[in-house]
Amino acid sequence: MRLVTFRHEDRERIGVQLESHILDLSRVSAGIPTDMKTFLSLGESALDQTHEALTSVRESWLLVENDVTLLAPIPRPDKIICVGHNYQGHIGIGKTELPEYPKLFCKTVNTITGHNQPIIIPPATQQADFEAELMAVIGRRVYRVTEEEAQTCIAGYTIFNDVSARDYQKRTNQWMLGKSFDTFGPMGQALVTPDEVTDPYALEVELTLNGVPQQRVNTKAMIFSVPYLISYISQVMTLEVGDVIATGTPSKLPEAAEQKRFLQAGDVIEITIDRLGTLKNTVQ
Repeated sequence: MRLVTFRHEDRERIGVQLESHILDLSRVSAGIPTDMKTFLSLGESALDQTHEALTSVRESWLLVENDVTLLAPIPRPDKIICVGHNYQGHIGIGKTELPEYPKLFCKTVNTITGHNQPIIIPPATQQADFEAELMAVIGRRVYRVTEEEAQTCIAGYTIFNDVSARDYQKRTNQWMLGKSFDTFGPMGQALVTPDEVTDPYALEVELTLNGVPQQRVNTKAMIFSVPYLISYISQVMTLEVGDVIATGTPSKLPEAAEQKRFLQAGDVIEITIDRLGTLKNTVQ
């Protein structure tokens, strides 16, 4: 399923993204929650009810997608945990050996925005940059789990753009401030459940800037898998339903790296990942 959070007539709720419509789950049953984290916390019961609704969709449950505003699937995650240097070929300047442990950092919730929403670059930074990433969403509360157990904790996957202010990021060896400007975390369009992502390590990822490819990778080049990351992080902290893990970005294509160009007003960024769709944002 392609689960979405959307706004319609000034109300925020959740649904299932179909071809050109949104199945509004609040119209299916009053018992289905209207926010994604509560929905996911119900586990299989909510998913089963949704699957049942999809077998006999009523026209009264549907909204035209163009009539709604898609928000980030998880608009307010409690934790946004990101991984740096998690792709072969992008392990840090001058580094030749793969890292022993994942390089982790956090973004803040003010960064989160959705598909077709603007990335707003304030005057404080002159070096805003893009980073295409596969994002995993936690589906149940976990603490100190094994990799095998972690596999069952994944609610689904989505697309993430870890927009980064390189000038702020390079001021110190701590990246958080350069990663945490408002709107610097586009997410979406949908949370795609694991049954539709048969192999998360065989997905083509491509980012284009104004239609020109800038990043391209297959997730098979990922160094640390999602279950490993969940297990590793959970030895330290409890992961809650709706927490998200951005699994890292690949290097830029050589021709894009040579340009050394940062984002400018009017730029259009599109990230496409197999089975997940496309996340599109325009820079202001």
